[in-house]
Amino acid sequence: MQLTKGFEQAACIVALLATQKRDIPVSSGVINETLGGSATYLHKIMRKLVVGGLITSVSGNSGGFSLAKEPEEITLLEIYHATEGKVDTFPDLGFFEHAFQDFPSLAMKADGAITDAFHHADRLWSDHIGSVTVQDLIWQTFKVDQIPLVDWNNLSEEDIKGLNED
Repeated sequence: MQLTKGFEQAACIVALLATQKRDIPVSSGVINETLGGSATYLHKIMRKLVVGGLITSVSGNSGGFSLAKEPEEITLLEIYHATEGKVDTFPDLGFFEHAFQDFPSLAMKADGAITDAFHHADRLWSDHIGSVTVQDLIWQTFKVDQIPLVDWNNLSEEDIKGLNED
């Protein structure tokens, strides 16, 4: 399975917002500048995260984006669902049925066997990333028990130094 860059960018946006002071939304300009890349593409990703209920959008001069839930409540699976959709790695395009068309019973069994194998793998993968939260990632990154908060809109030298020390 190959995840899109959109998933990685979405996970990074959520992690960035998890380290943002809760009462101050991060402007889309700051998110674009921090992540780099196409502003239009990042806007589409942020829209998917809003629709997915993971972040909120506030319009206006002091507007921007904030987490819709606490970091310990947001899993990688939720980010995946918001950006990629349903976990379904096997496309089942009917090649087994075509290859074994002279043996319909075997074709159905072979198709069922490979489909079952991939559905099982999808469940295992989903169970694992569904158990990893954004808080887990940040704790592992900073080696702390509490997420350090900064204001990404006005990142100071002190903030940068504090994050680097953790």
